[in-house]
Amino acid sequence: MSAKAISEQTGKEFLYKYICTSAAVKNRFHYASVTAETDWNLLKQEHPWLLTERLVVKPDQLIKRRGKLGLVGINLDLQGVQEWLKTHLMKETTVKIFGISEMCYCMLVICQIFTQEEEFYVCIYATREGDHVLFHHEGGVEVGDVDAKAQRLMVAVDNKLSEHQVTEQLLTQVPDDKKQVLASFIVGLFNLYEDLYFTYLEINPLVVTQNGVYILDMAAKIDATADYICKAKWGDLEFPPPFGREAYPEEAYIADLDAKSGASLKLTLLNPRGRIWTMVAGGGASVVYSDTICDLGGVDELANYGEYSGAPSEQQTYDYAKTILSLMTREKHVQGKVLIIGGSIANFTNVAATFKGIVRAIKDYQGPLKEHEVTIFVRRGGPNYQEGLRVMGEVGKTTGIPIHVFGTETHMTAIVGMALGHRPIPNQPPMDAHTANFLLNASNSGMTPATTRTASFSEPRTPNDTTPAKKSKAGLPAAKATTLFSKRTKSIVWGMQTRAVQGMLDFDYVCSRDEPSVAAMVYPFTGDHKQKFYWGHKEILLPVYKNMADAMKKHSEVDVLISFASLRSAFDSTVEAMQYSQIHTIAIIAEGIPEAQTRKMIKMADEKGITIIGPATVGGIKPGCFKIGNTGGMLDNILASKLYRPGSVAYVSRSGGMSNELNNIISRTTDGVYEGVAIGGDRYPGSTFMDHVLRYQDTPGIKMIVVLGEVGGTEEYKICQGIREGRITKPVVCWCIGTCATMFASEVQFGHAGACANQASETAVAKNQALRDAGAFVPKSFDELGNVIRTVYDDLVANGTIIPAQEVPPPTVPMDYSWARELGLIRKPASFMTSICDERGQELIYAGMPITEVFKEEMGLGGVLGLLWFQRRLPRYACQFIEMCLMVTADHGPAVSGAHNTIVCARAGKDLISSLTSGLLTIGDRFGGALDAAAKQFSKAFDSGMLPMEFVNKMKKDGKLIMGIGHRVKSINNPDMRVQILKDFVKQHFTSTQLLDYALDVEKITTSKKPNLILNVDGFIGVAFVDLLRTCGGFTRDEADEFVEIGALNGIFVLGRSMGFIGHYLDQKRLKQGLYRHPWDDISYVLPEHMSM
Repeated sequence: MSAKAISEQTGKEFLYKYICTSAAVKNRFHYASVTAETDWNLLKQEHPWLLTERLVVKPDQLIKRRGKLGLVGINLDLQGVQEWLKTHLMKETTVKIFGISEMCYCMLVICQIFTQEEEFYVCIYATREGDHVLFHHEGGVEVGDVDAKAQRLMVAVDNKLSEHQVTEQLLTQVPDDKKQVLASFIVGLFNLYEDLYFTYLEINPLVVTQNGVYILDMAAKIDATADYICKAKWGDLEFPPPFGREAYPEEAYIADLDAKSGASLKLTLLNPRGRIWTMVAGGGASVVYSDTICDLGGVDELANYGEYSGAPSEQQTYDYAKTILSLMTREKHVQGKVLIIGGSIANFTNVAATFKGIVRAIKDYQGPLKEHEVTIFVRRGGPNYQEGLRVMGEVGKTTGIPIHVFGTETHMTAIVGMALGHRPIPNQPPMDAHTANFLLNASNSGMTPATTRTASFSEPRTPNDTTPAKKSKAGLPAAKATTLFSKRTKSIVWGMQTRAVQGMLDFDYVCSRDEPSVAAMVYPFTGDHKQKFYWGHKEILLPVYKNMADAMKKHSEVDVLISFASLRSAFDSTVEAMQYSQIHTIAIIAEGIPEAQTRKMIKMADEKGITIIGPATVGGIKPGCFKIGNTGGMLDNILASKLYRPGSVAYVSRSGGMSNELNNIISRTTDGVYEGVAIGGDRYPGSTFMDHVLRYQDTPGIKMIVVLGEVGGTEEYKICQGIREGRITKPVVCWCIGTCATMFASEVQFGHAGACANQASETAVAKNQALRDAGAFVPKSFDELGNVIRTVYDDLVANGTIIPAQEVPPPTVPMDYSWARELGLIRKPASFMTSICDERGQELIYAGMPITEVFKEEMGLGGVLGLLWFQRRLPRYACQFIEMCLMVTADHGPAVSGAHNTIVCARAGKDLISSLTSGLLTIGDRFGGALDAAAKQFSKAFDSGMLPMEFVNKMKKDGKLIMGIGHRVKSINNPDMRVQILKDFVKQHFTSTQLLDYALDVEKITTSKKPNLILNVDGFIGVAFVDLLRTCGGFTRDEADEFVEIGALNGIFVLGRSMGFIGHYLDQKRLKQGLYRHPWDDISYVLPEHMSM
C-alpha cells in the first residue's frame, strides 16, 4: 500500500527536524517512548526533564480521540506515570471501532495547561485534485465534526500555499495577534507535508501562545512508496499495526520478503486459530475470496488475508507457502481445516512455476497437514496453469492429503462454497484445452491470415473506427478521445519487455491485423539497435532507441505509449512522453509510484487531453484491435476467452488479474468483450471508472457495460449520478469487491493501495447499495456476477439490441521454442559436453566438488601472488582472501563467451596457448572486467561523500549502469553462495569494510527495485579488494589507489579464469570432441527485403 500511518512520535520528530517557519515551535524533542521492556533508570538519564516536569502519558498506537476515550493520563509526576502504566500497559483494552488489543507503546510528553482560546485544529489531507487544508479556531478534545465546522482551502496539484491565502481563507475567526504566527506555521506545515510526502497530517490541538507554538496531539500518514526519495530524511521507518490487531513475526517476515522482491507478497493474520486459510494469487482476487468466505458465514473462522502476485519465483512462493502452512498447523480444530489456494486467470505469471514452490511446501508439511485434517481446494488459470494443476493433483495423490483441483472452467469462487460445505464437490470437473493444443497452423504461409469474424451484427460499420480527440475551446483542457485503440493503433514500448511485446505481436497476428501494433521500443541503457521478434512464422526486427525523442521523430504514426519504466523512472518518462502531441494514450504498468507524482501526471494529462491507464495496472485490451503488454495473458487464454474478435460487452476494473477473470466470465456468458480496461489499484488511477464508462456509453458497438469496483474512494457514485441523470443509458452490471472489510474487527489494508475505506460511504457495501438504488444491475455477491451478466445479455439479445455474429475459428500462431520446451513438447541435443564445471545449481561445482569443499581443502596461491604482484608479504587473511577470489573466479560453465572460445579452438585442433588466448581476449567490460570498474565507481562515490541513494540516482540520471550490480540468475531471495562465502570471511577477518558496507547499502536500494540487482561476485571482489589494500597496513593510500588504477583487480579475474579455460581445453581433448560447427537452425538469416525477394 502507499499511505501508511506512522506513530505520533515519528510524526513529531519529522516536524521538529524539518519544519521551516518563523513561528517559534516549543518543546522540540521533549518526548519519550515507553514499552514493557523500558529501563527507567536509563530513560531518566536520557530525558532528565522527566524528573522535573509534570507529564502526560498516552498510547502511541494509531488511536484517534484518545482523550475522549479516557486513554490519556494528565498532569502526573513520574511516579504517577508509572502507576498509570501499571493499569494500562500490556493490558487488553477495548476501543470502539478500533477493536480489542494490548496497549504496548506509550508516549510521555511535558504537561502544560492551556486555555480553550489558545487551542486550534489543523489538518491537511490529499485528494485526486489537490491537498485540502482544514482549520478550525476551536481545537481540543471537544472539537466535534470538523468536516462540517472547519474552514477549508484546497491547494491544487503542483500549486503552492501562501500566507496570504491562509490568512484570508482560513483564519477569519482568529484573533489578529495570532494570525501571523498561525499563517507562517500552517504554510511551513504544508511545505513539510509536501517535502516529506505526507498524505494526511492532523494536529489537534495546535496551541498558540505568546511564547510560541505547541504541537500537542498529532496523527499522520506518509506515502511509503516515496521511500527512495525521502530515505535520507525518513531514515529506517517502522509502521505500527493498527490498534485491534497484533503484530506477528510471520507478518514481518513476509513484509521483508516483499521488500526484497519485485513481486508482491502480503500477509495479515486475522484469527490464527481459525479453520479457513487462504493462499490467493492477485490483489483483487484475494479480496474477492475473502468477500465470498464472509458472505458464506466464514468470517469468524477466516484466519488470514494475503496475496502473492507479480510473478514470484519458485523460492519466493515456497517461502510464502511454508509460512502459511506453519501457521495453520500449530493448533488443531475440531472440524479440521481448509486451505483455499485460489486466484484469477494470471496475465503473465507462470502458474506451474509458482505451484512448484507451493508443492514443495506441501511435501515438507505433509505430516502436520494430515495430522490437522487439512483439505485443500485449488482453482487457478493463466500461463501453463494446466501443468500446475496436474502437479498439484499429483501431490495430493502421493501424500494422501485431500486436494481438489479446478481450472478456468470453474467459476473463480466456486471452491469457497465447496470448502465451506455449501455446494457439492464434482468428481471429475471438465478440463479446458491444454496450452499445447494451440499449435502450428497447417498452412505454411507467412502472410497475415484473413479476418476471422465479422463484427457483431448489432455494431454499425464505419469507414474509420478511430475517434480522434475533440478540439477544445481556447483556454479549456483538451478533450480526450472516445476511441483509444483501433486495428491501426501503433505504440511505442518503454522498457526492454520482449516477452510482453511478443505477446502483443501474437495477439495482432491472431486478430488479423495488417501490421504489428508495436512500432518501436525505447530503452535508455543500450545504444540504438534492432530486436528480433516473430510475426506469425516469420522473424521481424523492431527498432530499439536509446532516447524517446528519436523514437517519436521516426515513428510519427504512434499515438500510444506503453511504459514498463520502473517506479523510479515512470514519472520522468511519462512527463517526457506527454510533450509529444502525437501521443493520446499512455499505459503505466509500474506499481509503487508516489501519489504526489501520479497526481502531477494526471493534471498534465488532463490539460493535454491524454488518457492515462494505470499506474499499477496490467493495461487493457480491445479484442480484434489492440492489447497493452501482458493484458489477457498468453495466447491460449486469448483464444479461450475469444479476445481475438469483438463482442458487445465492455468492462472496466481496477485489478489486472480480475480483468482477465472478467474476460473469462464475459466470454462464457455473452458474445464476448468489446473492450476492457484495468485502471490500476492505486488511490489515484490516471483515468477513472467514469472516464471509461462514458467512453463506452458513446461507443455504438458496446451494448452493455460491466464495472468491477472496489472498497475505497467514491468514483462509483459518479456512475450512480450518471445513471440517474440519464447520461448513462446502457445497462450497467456492477459489483464492488471488499464487502468483507466491514466485517473485520480491525482495519485491513488489502492488496491494492486504494482499497481502504476512510469513511462509511467508501465501503463496498454502501457503494453496492447506491448502485442498486440508482438502477445498475448489482448481484448479491461476486459468486452471482456471471449469472447477472448472462441475464442482462440474454435480455438484450431477446429484444434485438444484440444480434450475435457467426463464429469462425481463429488462425493459430506458432509456439515459441522456449515455451514449447517449458511444456515438455520438444527436445534438443546439447551443443557442448563438459565434465569439469556445473554452474546451474545453488552452488558452483568444480569437477564434482562444491565450492565450499574447495575452500576446505585450502587450495590457493595467495602467498605467491602477494610476493609477485604486490611485492609484499601479505597478512594470512589477505592471502586467504586472494586464494578464495581465484577459486570463485576459476570457472562459471561452458556457456560464457571465454570458455566457448576456448572449447571451439580446442575442437579445431589448436594448441593450449591459442585456445586459452582466444578465451582471454573476450574479457572486457561486458564479460569479467567489472572488478576494476566496480572498484572505481564505488570508491569515487564513497570518497566524495555521496550517499548511497544519491549515487544510485546520479547513475540513473546519467544513464549509466552500476558495475558489479546485477545477476541473470541469482537474486536477493536466491543468493549467490560465492558472494555469501566471501562476505562471511571478509566480515570476520578484515579490519575495516567501509567500502563494502557502502556497496551493500547500494544493494539494498537496487534490490528494492528488482530482486536480481544484487552485488554480484565481480562487484564484491572489487570493493572488498579496495578495503583490503587500504586497511591491511601494507600500502600507503596512494599505492593502494595505484594498484586499482593499473588493473590489478582484473588480473585476479584473468588468472582465476585461466585455470578454468585450461581445464576446458584439456577436457575437450580427453573427450575426443571433433570439429564444431554451429547448427544453421540456431541462426537467424535476416537479409534486406529486396534481396530476400
